[in-house]
Amino acid sequence: MERKRHHVVVVGGGIAGLAAAWYLGRAGDRVRVTVLDSAPRVGGKLLAAELAGVQVDVGAEAMLARRPEGKELARLAGLGDELRTPGTTRGAILTRGTPRPLPAGQVMGVPSDLGALARSGILSPGGLARTPLDLVLPATLIDTDVSVAAYIRARMGAEVVDRLVEPLLGGVYAGRVERLSLDATMPKIAMAARSERSLLNAARHIAAEAPKDAGPVFTSLHEGMGSLPGAVAAASGALVRTGVTVRELRRTGDGWRLVTGPVPDPEVVEADAVVLATPATPTSRLLAGEAPAAAAELARIEYASMAIVSLAYPRAAFPRLPEGSGYLVPAVDRRPVKAVTFSSVKWPHLAEADPDLVLLRCSIGRLGEEAVLQREDTELVALATAEMAEVMGVCGLPLDSRVTRWGGSLPQYEVGHLDRVARIRAAVADRPGLALCGAAYDGVGVPAVISTARTAAARILDHLDPAGEWRKEESKAR
Repeated sequence: MERKRHHVVVVGGGIAGLAAAWYLGRAGDRVRVTVLDSAPRVGGKLLAAELAGVQVDVGAEAMLARRPEGKELARLAGLGDELRTPGTTRGAILTRGTPRPLPAGQVMGVPSDLGALARSGILSPGGLARTPLDLVLPATLIDTDVSVAAYIRARMGAEVVDRLVEPLLGGVYAGRVERLSLDATMPKIAMAARSERSLLNAARHIAAEAPKDAGPVFTSLHEGMGSLPGAVAAASGALVRTGVTVRELRRTGDGWRLVTGPVPDPEVVEADAVVLATPATPTSRLLAGEAPAAAAELARIEYASMAIVSLAYPRAAFPRLPEGSGYLVPAVDRRPVKAVTFSSVKWPHLAEADPDLVLLRCSIGRLGEEAVLQREDTELVALATAEMAEVMGVCGLPLDSRVTRWGGSLPQYEVGHLDRVARIRAAVADRPGLALCGAAYDGVGVPAVISTARTAAARILDHLDPAGEWRKEESKAR
């Protein structure tokens, strides 16, 4: 008797969807996978482009090296030899017009060493004096999730929040610490907040427990993180269709029906199972009829927009070459540029590509600052070049520039996010052959997103193959 070959459709061709397709492929010829994406290309927020003749990332430019999922997938896709480590990760905070190095021992901006904090020069004398009061203040009781700002401000004062924690979290989420969830964005700090009275002591313990010889924190690829999606898509063996919008998802007797294409000329795609690897808003629309409770929760996840302005300068334009990887800008300073990365300093392989260039990228836009993103590309480039002239003393105009806009790209993990995700998953748990993955759930970094994809693929394969034969196939493949 011929064994049935199941058809799984993955909606969304970002790294989450492509990773899901790869993991689904572990079942061998038991499953055929189709990836549908409305964009003209795959990759989502991973994109590389040419700048002054050098291939650079204009989306996410690194992934955590200390989580295994990203590096593992790169190796499985044939890019193991392409992994690169940064030349430096020494970051800074722009304070009073000068980039000042982050204090040693900080935990996502929370200081653990008062001496290092004082030497950094980031806080004012008043802010420095307020910080150690954490050691004598009564406990700040937390029995539910709270905002990052509410808890850390109560312990260490406003300046630690505004000039250390907010810039670091803003670099990840482009969000506001007044709204971001402590549990979801700073889980180690949140756990300590429920067991220790002093945040300073808690940060000391976390910093002391951090592995000292675990290697670089970040990694990237020689041709940029933007080279990962294409490699994963090719290695997955899936049929990848771009420019295809899924408008409707309906459960059938033994599977799912997806409606794609324009309304006057729809195309129906039948599937035994579906993985939704789309952002929260389109996922909400697709689930409105089949899982309305999940759809309602997904609709409440807000997204921030931003733009990356990539610049290439001749080395001679800098009176002094940057020494660190870049700097972050506190939102309280109300500058349009929120972060600067000196790409050819951070990544030596970029400097080797053209030693006469300094390549950098400026991030513009936070949640609530959409107005600045409505400006023309030339205006955004002008903002970035003015930043370089003022802060770094750069002379003249860049040799090349590129503006890449990321509208609605960063999900906001606001207070209550973990409970919301739990409710979403509970609402789809009894929908056989349906799984969700992506940045809206358990983390916005590449390894975290890949982890959700692996979990989603396992859920689908367990549904299609309850006997677990696919796991035997996977073992053989490895």
